[in-house]
Amino acid sequence: MRGDYQQLVDEISAALGAPATLEDRDFGLIAFGAHESDDEVMDPVRTRSILQRRSSAAVRAWFEAFGIARAKTALRIPPDPAAGVFKGRICLPVRHRGIVHGYVWLLDDGHLTDLELGGRGAPPDPRIAQAMETASRIGALLADEARAGSELGELLRELLDAPAAGRPAAAAALRDALRDSLRFTPGAPLTVVAVLPWDTSDTDTAPLPGLPGLLAACALPAGGGPEGPAADGTRAAPPGTGDGGRSGATDRPRPAAAVPSLAALVRLRSPGALAPAHAVAEHLLRSPRAGASPAGASARGGPAGGGAGQPAPLGPGAAGIGAGTSELTALPDTWREALDAARAVRAEPRLGPVTQWDAIGAYRMLTTLPKVAPDPVIGPLLAPAHAELARTAEVFLDCAGQASRTAQVLGIHRQTLYYRLGRVEKLTGLDLADGEHRLLLHMALKAARL
Repeated sequence: MRGDYQQLVDEISAALGAPATLEDRDFGLIAFGAHESDDEVMDPVRTRSILQRRSSAAVRAWFEAFGIARAKTALRIPPDPAAGVFKGRICLPVRHRGIVHGYVWLLDDGHLTDLELGGRGAPPDPRIAQAMETASRIGALLADEARAGSELGELLRELLDAPAAGRPAAAAALRDALRDSLRFTPGAPLTVVAVLPWDTSDTDTAPLPGLPGLLAACALPAGGGPEGPAADGTRAAPPGTGDGGRSGATDRPRPAAAVPSLAALVRLRSPGALAPAHAVAEHLLRSPRAGASPAGASARGGPAGGGAGQPAPLGPGAAGIGAGTSELTALPDTWREALDAARAVRAEPRLGPVTQWDAIGAYRMLTTLPKVAPDPVIGPLLAPAHAELARTAEVFLDCAGQASRTAQVLGIHRQTLYYRLGRVEKLTGLDLADGEHRLLLHMALKAARL
C-alpha cells in the first residue's frame, strides 16, 4: 500500500511541477517526491522531515496555526526563514468523509505563486483541482489503513488483556486477522514494544501500522492492560509462564500501570534479532503522543501542566522491548517484559531511551515487586533535602563500595564521600560495612524510583 502512496504523490508532483511530500496527521512521513531544483538553498524543514521521517513539534505547531487541520481546500503558507521554512508551500489537506488523515505539501519556489487555489467563489486552477482529487484518493487509502489498523489494535488489546484461559481464543482471532491482512505468516517471530507515557486522550491514539515490521498497536490507559486491577478490586492474576517461564511467574503480584502506555506488535527476522523493534521504538518515541501528561497535555498543543489544578507532565517517553517469541499466546508475557523495560528506563535514564528486557539487570527483579510504600529504612533519604545523600549512597553501591571510583563518578573528594556515607548510616540506621544492609539499601533506593 505504501507504493500506492508514492505513485499518487508522484502524480501530484508531475501535475504541478513541484516536489511533494505526504505526511500523516501527526506529521509522520509517508512518501515524498524527488527535489530536482537547481537552487542550492534547501528547505531545512523538508530535509529534516525526510531524514528523520517526522517533523518536530515546533514545526507542526507553526503549520497548524494556519488552520490546516480545518481546511477543506488548498492553502498557501508563506515562507518564514526564522522558522526554517525557506520556501513557501501549498498544503493540500488529505480528507476522507470529512476527516483529515494527512497533508500533501508542495514546495513553491516561485512558479506556483499565481496559481489560483479556489475558494470564495473562485474556481481553482485545473491543476489544483486534479491534485485535490488525487489527495482525496490518498485520503480513502489512509482511511482504509486506519480502519484495518484499528481492528488489529483492538484484537491486540484483547489478547494483552485476556486472562490465561482466554488467551488461545484471543490469539487465534489476532492470528486470523493478521493473516488476512497479509502482514503475518503464522510461526514468524514477534515481539512487543512498550512506549510510555503515551497520550490516550484521543479515541484514535494508536499509530497506523505503516512502519516496516509494525503489525498492530494499541493504546492502554492508566490502570489498564495486564497490570491493571481485577474487577473485584484485587490485583489481576499474572500471566502464565509463556516461553520457558520467562517473566510470567504465576504467583507474583503485579502493580497497577502507573501511566498510559502504547503496545506495538513487531515482526522480527528471528527471535533474537530485535533490530526492527528498536527501529519501531525509536520512531514511536518521536511521535508527539510520546511523553504525554495524564490528561493528554503533550506536544500536540495541550497545556504544559504542573500548575494549580493541572496534572503534571509525566516526563520524556521511554520504550522497552520484550524477548522474541513465535507464540501469540506468549505475547502478554512479552508485553509485560517490554513494559518492565520501559519502566526501568524511566527509573534509570542511562538504560534508554530504548532498552530490551534482557538488558535491565536487577530491574528484571525489581519490576516484578508489587507497588508498595518505600521500605521505612530509606524513608529519610527520600526527602528532597537529602536527595544528594540518596544519590551518593546509590552510586557508592553501584560502584561495589569502591570509594575512589565512587568519588570519581560523583566528582567529589573522598573525604566528602566518607562524610556523606556517615550521614546515610545515621539517617537509616544501616551499617554500610554489612552486606545484607547494603543489599537492602541498594534495592530499596532503586525500587523507590520505579
